[in-house]
Amino acid sequence: MSAASFNRRHKKRKLKAEINVVPYIDVMLVLLIIFMVTAPLLNLGVDIDLPKSTAKSIEQKKEPIVVVVDPDGSYSLKMQDMPQQKVDAAMLTAKVSAFVASNPDVAVFVAGDRSSSYDTVYQAMVLLQQAGVERVGLMSNSAD
Repeated sequence: MSAASFNRRHKKRKLKAEINVVPYIDVMLVLLIIFMVTAPLLNLGVDIDLPKSTAKSIEQKKEPIVVVVDPDGSYSLKMQDMPQQKVDAAMLTAKVSAFVASNPDVAVFVAGDRSSSYDTVYQAMVLLQQAGVERVGLMSNSAD
């Protein structure tokens, strides 16, 4: 054998010292997509207890409109510089609609009694939506 043929064989048998990472990248991308799709589905249900809160009060320039849902299911309305008065559903919608039309930036809150039903509080929010209120907040007592 000649030295030239020995060198050719030796070069053909030389091992590569590289790692093929393409399959690992493919697996990583598939896992990334799976986690991105499943992560939002993990937070579907939350147990809540609305009446108590440690949230700080919101600073308002204007006094807000407060719709109070009494334990018996009746509504009371507290508007700016006016005493709280009992109202029915039609009167609540009419008064809030007129006030929000002249003051679109006013904050509107629903204060539901702990013993009032969720449905009654929800119906108050529906009435406020029909009155043209875009954002409604829920009031709570401090936990202190």
